[in-house]
Amino acid sequence: MSAKSIAVIGGGIGGASAALNLLRAGFDVHIYEQARAMREVGAGIQISPNASRIVQHLGLGEKLAKFGVRPLAFHQRRWEDGRTLLRTPLGDAVLEAFGFPYYQVHRGDLLTMLTAALPAERLHLGHKLAAFEERGDRVSMQFDNGARADADLMIGADGIHSTVRGALFGAEQPRYSGGIAYRGLIPAERVRHLDIEVTTQIWMGPHGHVVVYFVAGKRYLNFVANTDRDASMLESWVQQGNPDELRSTYAAWDPKLRAILDAVSETFIWGVFERAPLARWSVGRVALLGDACHAMQPHMAQGAAQAMEDGATLAHCLQTIDDLHQALARYQQLRLPRTAHVQSLAANNKIRFHLPDGPEQAARDTKMAAGGTDWSFKAIAWLYGSSSGN
Repeated sequence: MSAKSIAVIGGGIGGASAALNLLRAGFDVHIYEQARAMREVGAGIQISPNASRIVQHLGLGEKLAKFGVRPLAFHQRRWEDGRTLLRTPLGDAVLEAFGFPYYQVHRGDLLTMLTAALPAERLHLGHKLAAFEERGDRVSMQFDNGARADADLMIGADGIHSTVRGALFGAEQPRYSGGIAYRGLIPAERVRHLDIEVTTQIWMGPHGHVVVYFVAGKRYLNFVANTDRDASMLESWVQQGNPDELRSTYAAWDPKLRAILDAVSETFIWGVFERAPLARWSVGRVALLGDACHAMQPHMAQGAAQAMEDGATLAHCLQTIDDLHQALARYQQLRLPRTAHVQSLAANNKIRFHLPDGPEQAARDTKMAAGGTDWSFKAIAWLYGSSSGN
């Protein structure tokens, strides 16, 4: 074992799943989370087979199945009339193809499941990292509540605005992508009369796209409405948006989509930023994980899944490679190219989804129709068929 004690900074989905993998591998792991209570802002995420196999490995597959929604298909639609551009089966088809199911879940449900699986004494709330220093074969940490701790290895899983990353590599300069996203949840009873199918629906149109799917055991309908906008917005998940502004943005779109948006009573809005892949993920006995090292645009639905892959791969490397620095080098070697590729695909999807009507849009639609479901499964097999990149 290359390290016996490990401190994970950040108790979100990436940090919690990493800790569970590391505990399972036999390490002495503690999570330090700045929040005083564990909670996730209400929003949906998608757990594709590359992530659900990790959940299964942790022994939490049955629990995930209780609140996760298994969509029947990806249903990609034309913006103005809802015409099907491509319908890719999920459900049993994805289970048969990749061995593990595809789920749509509420972030809060997933985080609650992960943290409930942690021994209570391993999770330290109200611990915001103030400073850290590598001293010989240990990393010493100081928290703003006055507490101190040390470990053989420190993992920065503290999200997009990572304190650990900033201390290692300096302030970053993310670039505004030119787009914003409205997101929120609609109680299912408010749209029951619309008879919405249990799929991941994506309306694609000029300068925008909208994703809709059920979460939380079908109790809520999650929506993410993306649109191009010149003025930069805050990169914040808690900024209130205006439902009427949301509706006016898509006023000329498919009546079925407009009926869904009519049921929105609350929405949040955030600016979508893009980041170049980091050249390295660790310095000495400090390494990064999840959004702290590969935050990506949301157009591949892989942010949480890739963070969960990081934790599983890191645990494997530390367990099988005795030298800490070699283990961290192998972790980066396995994960950096894969996450960088997903980052690139997510950015490209924004361009592809937002094409204005014209020759490029027509060519895209023709390719989607000609490729059909086989084209889609073949295109995604490299991602869904593996969890670690090794």
